[in-house]
Amino acid sequence: MPALKKPSTPAEYLASLPAERKGIVTAMHKAIVKSLPKGFAACINYGMIGYVVPHSLYPAGYHCDPKLPLGFAGLASQKSHIGFYHMGMYMDPGLLKWFTAEWPKHSTKKLDMGKSCIRFKRAEDVPIALLEALMKKMTLKQWIALYESKLKR
Repeated sequence: MPALKKPSTPAEYLASLPAERKGIVTAMHKAIVKSLPKGFAACINYGMIGYVVPHSLYPAGYHCDPKLPLGFAGLASQKSHIGFYHMGMYMDPGLLKWFTAEWPKHSTKKLDMGKSCIRFKRAEDVPIALLEALMKKMTLKQWIALYESKLKR
């Protein structure tokens, strides 16, 4: 049996999703791309849709693997949930505080969150407007400055 081809673009990733996830993950992706500050790009990163600082704008790339662009956020259809990853919240306590304060204004569900991952069990649990607002909170320059400030410690 031939191995399945792994998606190499966000469009291929979305097309590969099962029907029950395709609609919401596509809607999330569109909202995220619409809200991304100038300079960030969508690609496949770590097997999911990544929202990154391209090498053309940050040639150093990700310090753990400089061949990879500097990641900022990610979106994945996992086995038991949809995962949205935002490194800005992981590295900026003020942004995390803002997000957790905003969550109850957008959702009646308990926030299911790890250090940078928000997990959604059902499509109707995704507060797209809040994700859009979150994506607008940090510019590319702010993200690079925050990333570099944490590296130097």
